[in-house]
Amino acid sequence: MTSAPRRTLNDAVTRFWSVAAPLYDQPFLQQWVYRPAHDEVIAALKGSGALRVADIACGTGILASRISEELQPDEIYGVDMSDGMLAQARARSSDVQWRKGPAEHLPFADGTLDAVVTTSAFHFFDQPAALREFCRVLAGGGLLAVATLSPRQLLPLHRLSANRLNPAHNPSPAEMRALFDGAGFRVSEQHRVRRPAWTRVLSDLITVGIKP
Repeated sequence: MTSAPRRTLNDAVTRFWSVAAPLYDQPFLQQWVYRPAHDEVIAALKGSGALRVADIACGTGILASRISEELQPDEIYGVDMSDGMLAQARARSSDVQWRKGPAEHLPFADGTLDAVVTTSAFHFFDQPAALREFCRVLAGGGLLAVATLSPRQLLPLHRLSANRLNPAHNPSPAEMRALFDGAGFRVSEQHRVRRPAWTRVLSDLITVGIKP
């Protein structure tokens, strides 16, 4: 069961993004902050042959819509907790199936998806619980791609954000591998998100795993 502190955090994040959803689509923000990680996820999916894909914490649906248009899977889902984000996502595309729910309790039956992806949101999740949930909904051989903030050096804010419920808030590469291993995934690829030099202060990481 999700803890009370985690529910409180999820509620606060959901309220914030319901109000801030219009700002999320600003072209400069998307191009320089979010698109590099989206490009990495698209590349990871291209060779996977995934036919049923879910983008978790999909926001206004930009990545899910790209997956639909560029890869044309049989089924593409966008899942988010924010009504404001989902309203904009539904206006963006009718080809994606939009669902409401948290990463830790996904609205899918066991083994029903071929790929699960998430970008720029993993730091909000109960990370071990979310990864176990991703493993649950994936079929055997399914792909998981997580792009998340991951400082190259341990920062004071990293220490402040860590706690008993979420000890690896912005996990290092080694911590990400350990989280994937603990949830039952085999890590197949991991590298820093490729970015223009002047945006690398964001220092995010993509980790790709396969469910045995």
